[in-house]
Amino acid sequence: IVYTYGKDNEGKNFTTVMEFILLGFSDLPNLQGFLFGIFSIIYLNILIGNGLLIVITKIDSTLQTPMYFFLGQFSFLEICYTSVTLPRMLVDLYSQKRTISLVACAVQTCFLYILGGAECLLLTVMAYDRYVAICKPLYYLVIMNHKVCIQLVMASWMTGVPFLIEETYQIFSLNFCGPNKINHIFCDAPPLFQLACGETYKIEVSVHVIALLFGIIPFLLILTSYVKIITTILKLPSTSGRSKAFSTCSSHLIVVALFYGSACIVYLQPKSTQSAGSGKLLALFYTTVTPMFNPLIYSLRNKDVIAALRKLLPK
Repeated sequence: IVYTYGKDNEGKNFTTVMEFILLGFSDLPNLQGFLFGIFSIIYLNILIGNGLLIVITKIDSTLQTPMYFFLGQFSFLEICYTSVTLPRMLVDLYSQKRTISLVACAVQTCFLYILGGAECLLLTVMAYDRYVAICKPLYYLVIMNHKVCIQLVMASWMTGVPFLIEETYQIFSLNFCGPNKINHIFCDAPPLFQLACGETYKIEVSVHVIALLFGIIPFLLILTSYVKIITTILKLPSTSGRSKAFSTCSSHLIVVALFYGSACIVYLQPKSTQSAGSGKLLALFYTTVTPMFNPLIYSLRNKDVIAALRKLLPK
């Protein structure tokens, strides 16, 4: 059932969309098999790479520190975040059906926002961890004890849940009565607004406010942490000490730049300047490319992680 028909309280006829069509990459009909293969390899790499980081941060005794505890949690979050969109995309590429029910679309959107918000907050927690380690090294193990680490991770996961569930409810309380083709690779607010009947301005403003709260505020906190970190590092008398301090922060900074750069462009740029093609590419970047490169960024730039991998994997 694609549409339901009926009368509202005033006796007027109405039509409600019950099923959407995710167009995805349907404009590239000759590349469907190729894209399925590419995204299958990417998803497999994400699962294996982030899975290995989770395993080594759990079993290697040299990595039992707050920094690697947060890294393991972040890798788990990346797997969950990617699994909201990529498996569905693979099914669509393989089956060519591309249909998704209204309820399934709402569930996908809700989990995408909850996990995206958790990722922003966890990146902030990781920046705070580096700030304490470099700016207050004598108090590091006291401040970042195991109980505090767990509380910070739980806060990252749970803080945005009520707000983002409410946000999803508002989006899907709109009346979708016309076209049911979503020109995107997954269900998301910007392409859904284009299909809604009636006024969407208030809800669009609400979406941008939530994006500011869970995007810009954590980013500013990360920026503040790194201003203080860099100021402290530059005061270190030893060149080797400065180099080591910078190397422990560089991986996190690269991930922050990749994730925030693409996500902010999608959700904060004016609708008039957005195009469907660029929106799909940027969405792929922060939902797929960043999680794929996360294990490489942290392993190739971290001697402790490389040493742990060598112990775990046969030569």
